[in-house]
Amino acid sequence: MIFKEMCADILENGEFTHGEIVRARWADGTPAHTIKKFGVINRYDLSEEFPILTLRPTNFRAAVDEILWIWQRKSNNIKDLNSSIWNSWADENGSIGKAYGYQLRIKHKYPEGEFDQVDRILYDLKNNPYSRRIIANMYNHSDLHAMNLYPCAYSLTLNVTRGRLNAILNQRSQDVLVANNWNVVQYAVLVHMFAQVSGLKAGELIHVIADAHIYDRHIDMVKELLKREPYPAPRLVINPEVKNFYDFRVEDFVLEGYRAHEQIRNIPVAI
Repeated sequence: MIFKEMCADILENGEFTHGEIVRARWADGTPAHTIKKFGVINRYDLSEEFPILTLRPTNFRAAVDEILWIWQRKSNNIKDLNSSIWNSWADENGSIGKAYGYQLRIKHKYPEGEFDQVDRILYDLKNNPYSRRIIANMYNHSDLHAMNLYPCAYSLTLNVTRGRLNAILNQRSQDVLVANNWNVVQYAVLVHMFAQVSGLKAGELIHVIADAHIYDRHIDMVKELLKREPYPAPRLVINPEVKNFYDFRVEDFVLEGYRAHEQIRNIPVAI
Protein backbone atom coordinates (compact mmCIF):
# COMPACT_ATOMS: atom_id res chain seq x y z
CA MET A 1 0.00 0.00 0.00
CA ILE A 2 1.36 3.40 -1.05
CA PHE A 3 0.71 5.24 2.22
CA LYS A 4 2.30 2.55 4.38
CA GLU A 5 5.32 2.24 2.11
CA MET A 6 5.85 6.01 2.13
CA CYS A 7 5.58 6.30 5.92
CA ALA A 8 7.90 3.34 6.52
CA ASP A 9 10.46 4.85 4.14
CA ILE A 10 10.32 8.23 5.88
CA LEU A 11 10.74 6.65 9.33
CA GLU A 12 13.57 4.38 8.21
CA ASN A 13 15.45 6.63 5.80
CA GLY A 14 14.33 10.18 6.53
CA GLU A 15 16.33 13.04 8.00
CA PHE A 16 15.49 14.65 11.35
CA THR A 17 15.37 18.44 11.57
CA HIS A 18 16.70 18.45 15.13
CA GLY A 19 19.33 21.17 15.46
CA GLU A 20 17.81 23.16 12.60
CA ILE A 21 15.72 26.31 12.90
CA VAL A 22 12.11 25.45 12.04
CA ARG A 23 9.17 27.81 11.50
CA ALA A 24 6.34 25.60 12.72
CA ARG A 25 5.40 25.54 16.40
CA TRP A 26 3.16 23.40 18.59
CA ALA A 27 0.39 25.05 20.57
CA ASP A 28 2.66 25.18 23.63
CA GLY A 29 5.30 27.11 21.66
CA THR A 30 7.70 24.17 21.28
CA PRO A 31 9.44 23.98 17.87
CA ALA A 32 7.70 21.35 15.72
CA HIS A 33 10.51 19.20 14.35
CA THR A 34 10.04 16.53 11.70
CA ILE A 35 11.59 13.53 10.07
CA LYS A 36 11.40 14.06 6.33
CA LYS A 37 12.15 12.79 2.84
CA PHE A 38 12.73 15.16 -0.07
CA GLY A 39 11.20 14.38 -3.43
CA VAL A 40 8.55 11.73 -2.77
CA ILE A 41 6.58 10.56 -5.82
CA ASN A 42 3.41 8.47 -5.45
CA ARG A 43 1.34 7.15 -8.36
CA TYR A 44 -2.36 6.28 -8.14
CA ASP A 45 -4.25 4.57 -10.96
CA LEU A 46 -7.71 6.08 -10.66
CA SER A 47 -9.07 3.69 -13.29
CA GLU A 48 -8.34 0.80 -10.91
CA GLU A 49 -9.50 2.11 -7.53
CA PHE A 50 -10.30 5.19 -5.51
CA PRO A 51 -7.30 5.94 -3.25
CA ILE A 52 -8.93 6.79 0.07
CA LEU A 53 -7.15 5.59 3.20
CA THR A 54 -8.68 2.68 5.11
CA LEU A 55 -6.09 2.52 7.91
CA ARG A 56 -8.10 5.33 9.51
CA PRO A 57 -11.12 7.29 8.24
CA THR A 58 -10.71 10.23 5.88
CA ASN A 59 -13.61 12.70 6.05
CA PHE A 60 -14.67 12.31 2.43
CA ARG A 61 -17.47 14.88 2.38
CA ALA A 62 -15.31 17.57 4.03
CA ALA A 63 -12.44 16.84 1.63
CA VAL A 64 -14.75 17.18 -1.37
CA ASP A 65 -16.25 20.38 0.04
CA GLU A 66 -12.79 21.94 0.38
CA ILE A 67 -11.71 21.05 -3.16
CA LEU A 68 -14.95 22.57 -4.45
CA TRP A 69 -14.28 25.65 -2.29
CA ILE A 70 -10.91 26.14 -3.96
CA TRP A 71 -11.45 24.98 -7.54
CA GLN A 72 -15.15 25.53 -8.17
CA ARG A 73 -16.20 28.38 -5.86
CA LYS A 74 -12.68 29.84 -6.20
CA SER A 75 -13.04 31.30 -2.72
CA ASN A 76 -10.45 32.47 -0.24
CA ASN A 77 -12.95 33.07 2.55
CA ILE A 78 -13.77 30.45 5.17
CA LYS A 79 -17.37 31.68 5.31
CA ASP A 80 -17.83 29.81 2.01
CA LEU A 81 -16.42 26.59 3.49
CA ASN A 82 -18.43 24.09 5.51
CA SER A 83 -15.65 23.13 7.94
CA SER A 84 -13.23 24.81 10.35
CA ILE A 85 -9.96 23.48 8.90
CA TRP A 86 -8.81 26.91 7.68
CA ASN A 87 -9.80 28.89 10.76
CA SER A 88 -6.22 29.19 12.05
CA TRP A 89 -5.16 31.02 8.89
CA ALA A 90 -8.15 33.33 8.47
CA ASP A 91 -8.37 36.97 9.50
CA GLU A 92 -11.28 38.62 11.32
CA ASN A 93 -13.22 38.81 8.04
CA GLY A 94 -12.69 35.15 7.22
CA SER A 95 -10.14 35.76 4.47
CA ILE A 96 -6.99 33.65 4.07
CA GLY A 97 -5.49 36.36 1.87
CA LYS A 98 -4.62 36.13 -1.81
CA ALA A 99 -4.24 32.36 -1.71
CA TYR A 100 -5.76 29.27 -3.34
CA GLY A 101 -9.18 30.17 -4.79
CA TYR A 102 -8.17 33.82 -5.11
CA GLN A 103 -5.40 32.84 -7.52
CA LEU A 104 -7.62 30.52 -9.55
CA ARG A 105 -10.24 33.19 -10.19
CA ILE A 106 -7.82 35.83 -11.56
CA LYS A 107 -8.49 36.26 -15.27
CA HIS A 108 -5.66 36.12 -17.81
CA LYS A 109 -5.56 37.06 -21.46
CA TYR A 110 -4.94 34.34 -24.06
CA PRO A 111 -5.19 34.34 -27.88
CA GLU A 112 -8.52 32.51 -27.53
CA GLY A 113 -9.95 34.98 -25.01
CA GLU A 114 -9.89 35.88 -21.33
CA PHE A 115 -10.11 33.03 -18.83
CA ASP A 116 -9.31 32.28 -15.22
CA GLN A 117 -7.13 29.21 -14.68
CA VAL A 118 -10.00 26.77 -14.10
CA ASP A 119 -11.96 27.94 -17.12
CA ARG A 120 -8.81 27.72 -19.22
CA ILE A 121 -8.43 24.06 -18.21
CA LEU A 122 -12.05 23.37 -19.10
CA TYR A 123 -11.64 25.14 -22.46
CA ASP A 124 -8.51 23.19 -23.35
CA LEU A 125 -9.92 19.82 -22.32
CA LYS A 126 -12.84 20.46 -24.66
CA ASN A 127 -11.07 22.17 -27.55
CA ASN A 128 -7.45 21.04 -27.37
CA PRO A 129 -7.33 17.97 -25.11
CA TYR A 130 -3.94 16.74 -26.32
CA SER A 131 -2.21 19.99 -25.42
CA ARG A 132 0.89 19.72 -23.24
CA ARG A 133 0.15 23.12 -21.72
CA ILE A 134 -2.84 22.39 -19.47
CA ILE A 135 -1.50 23.71 -16.17
CA ALA A 136 -2.81 25.61 -13.16
CA ASN A 137 -0.39 27.26 -10.73
CA MET A 138 -1.33 28.98 -7.47
CA TYR A 139 2.21 29.90 -6.35
CA ASN A 140 2.18 33.53 -7.46
CA HIS A 141 5.30 35.24 -6.08
CA SER A 142 3.88 38.74 -6.49
CA ASP A 143 1.07 37.85 -4.06
CA LEU A 144 2.91 35.71 -1.50
CA HIS A 145 3.18 38.66 0.88
CA ALA A 146 -0.62 38.82 0.99
CA MET A 147 -1.21 35.11 1.68
CA ASN A 148 -1.81 33.93 5.24
CA LEU A 149 -0.34 30.55 4.21
CA TYR A 150 1.76 29.91 1.13
CA PRO A 151 0.05 27.26 -1.05
CA CYS A 152 1.12 23.71 -0.15
CA ALA A 153 -0.47 21.89 -3.09
CA TYR A 154 0.33 24.58 -5.62
CA SER A 155 0.17 23.29 -9.20
CA LEU A 156 -1.71 20.78 -11.34
CA THR A 157 -0.60 19.57 -14.76
CA LEU A 158 -3.15 17.68 -16.85
CA ASN A 159 -2.43 15.42 -19.80
CA VAL A 160 -4.74 13.34 -21.99
CA THR A 161 -3.50 10.02 -23.38
CA ARG A 162 -5.82 7.72 -25.34
CA GLY A 163 -8.93 9.17 -23.77
CA ARG A 164 -7.65 9.07 -20.20
CA LEU A 165 -7.05 12.18 -18.15
CA ASN A 166 -3.83 12.02 -16.14
CA ALA A 167 -2.58 14.58 -13.64
CA ILE A 168 0.54 15.61 -11.74
CA LEU A 169 -0.08 17.35 -8.43
CA ASN A 170 2.93 19.28 -7.14
CA GLN A 171 3.15 19.99 -3.43
CA ARG A 172 5.94 21.96 -1.75
CA SER A 173 5.37 20.51 1.73
CA GLN A 174 3.12 18.01 3.43
CA ASP A 175 2.25 16.90 6.96
CA VAL A 176 1.92 13.22 6.03
CA LEU A 177 -0.24 12.06 8.93
CA VAL A 178 -2.69 14.95 8.86
CA ALA A 179 -2.90 15.85 5.18
CA ASN A 180 -1.52 13.21 2.82
CA ASN A 181 -4.64 11.21 2.11
CA TRP A 182 -6.79 14.30 2.40
CA ASN A 183 -5.00 15.84 -0.59
CA VAL A 184 -4.89 12.57 -2.52
CA VAL A 185 -8.66 12.13 -2.12
CA GLN A 186 -9.33 15.73 -3.13
CA TYR A 187 -7.28 15.69 -6.30
CA ALA A 188 -8.50 12.23 -7.26
CA VAL A 189 -12.02 13.65 -7.09
CA LEU A 190 -10.95 16.73 -9.08
CA VAL A 191 -9.47 14.57 -11.85
CA HIS A 192 -12.72 12.60 -11.99
CA MET A 193 -14.68 15.87 -12.21
CA PHE A 194 -12.61 17.26 -15.07
CA ALA A 195 -12.77 13.91 -16.84
CA GLN A 196 -16.56 13.55 -16.57
CA VAL A 197 -17.39 17.00 -17.93
CA SER A 198 -14.86 16.58 -20.76
CA GLY A 199 -15.98 13.17 -21.99
CA LEU A 200 -12.82 11.48 -20.72
CA LYS A 201 -11.96 8.67 -18.31
CA ALA A 202 -9.91 9.26 -15.17
CA GLY A 203 -6.38 7.91 -15.54
CA GLU A 204 -3.37 8.33 -13.28
CA LEU A 205 -2.78 10.81 -10.46
CA ILE A 206 0.90 11.40 -9.76
CA HIS A 207 1.58 13.15 -6.45
CA VAL A 208 4.97 14.86 -6.18
CA ILE A 209 5.83 16.04 -2.66
CA ALA A 210 8.97 18.11 -2.22
CA ASP A 211 9.16 17.88 1.59
CA ALA A 212 7.16 14.91 2.90
CA HIS A 213 7.43 14.94 6.67
CA ILE A 214 6.19 13.27 9.83
CA TYR A 215 6.15 15.54 12.88
CA ASP A 216 7.96 14.37 16.00
CA ARG A 217 4.70 14.21 17.98
CA HIS A 218 3.10 12.10 15.22
CA ILE A 219 5.70 9.33 15.03
CA ASP A 220 3.99 6.95 17.46
CA MET A 221 0.64 7.54 15.77
CA VAL A 222 2.11 6.70 12.37
CA LYS A 223 3.69 3.55 13.80
CA GLU A 224 0.26 2.52 15.05
CA LEU A 225 -1.16 2.92 11.53
CA LEU A 226 1.64 0.80 10.08
CA LYS A 227 0.48 -2.13 12.22
CA ARG A 228 -2.95 -2.10 10.59
CA GLU A 229 -3.95 -4.00 7.45
CA PRO A 230 -5.87 -2.05 4.81
CA TYR A 231 -9.42 -2.89 3.79
CA PRO A 232 -10.45 -3.15 0.13
CA ALA A 233 -10.84 0.19 -1.61
CA PRO A 234 -14.39 1.55 -1.92
CA ARG A 235 -16.02 2.47 -5.23
CA LEU A 236 -16.47 6.13 -6.13
CA VAL A 237 -19.86 6.88 -7.70
CA ILE A 238 -20.42 10.29 -9.29
CA ASN A 239 -23.79 11.61 -10.42
CA PRO A 240 -23.66 10.94 -14.19
CA GLU A 241 -26.19 13.69 -14.88
CA VAL A 242 -23.66 16.43 -14.06
CA LYS A 243 -22.13 17.70 -17.31
CA ASN A 244 -21.06 21.17 -16.17
CA PHE A 245 -18.08 21.54 -13.82
CA TYR A 246 -19.87 24.28 -11.85
CA ASP A 247 -22.94 22.15 -11.20
CA PHE A 248 -21.17 19.59 -9.01
CA ARG A 249 -22.23 19.49 -5.36
CA VAL A 250 -20.89 17.44 -2.46
CA GLU A 251 -23.97 15.21 -2.66
CA ASP A 252 -22.98 14.16 -6.21
CA PHE A 253 -20.07 12.07 -4.85
CA VAL A 254 -20.70 8.83 -3.00
CA LEU A 255 -18.32 6.15 -1.73
CA GLU A 256 -19.79 2.67 -1.88
CA GLY A 257 -18.38 0.13 0.56
CA TYR A 258 -16.02 2.45 2.43
CA ARG A 259 -14.70 0.66 5.50
CA ALA A 260 -11.90 2.01 7.69
CA HIS A 261 -10.15 1.22 10.96
CA GLU A 262 -10.81 3.42 14.01
CA GLN A 263 -9.71 7.03 13.94
CA ILE A 264 -6.44 8.22 15.48
CA ARG A 265 -7.65 10.70 18.07
CA ASN A 266 -6.22 14.01 19.29
CA ILE A 267 -3.68 14.53 16.51
CA PRO A 268 -1.82 17.76 17.30
CA VAL A 269 -1.43 20.18 14.40
CA ALA A 270 1.66 22.37 14.05
CA ILE A 271 1.06 25.96 13.00
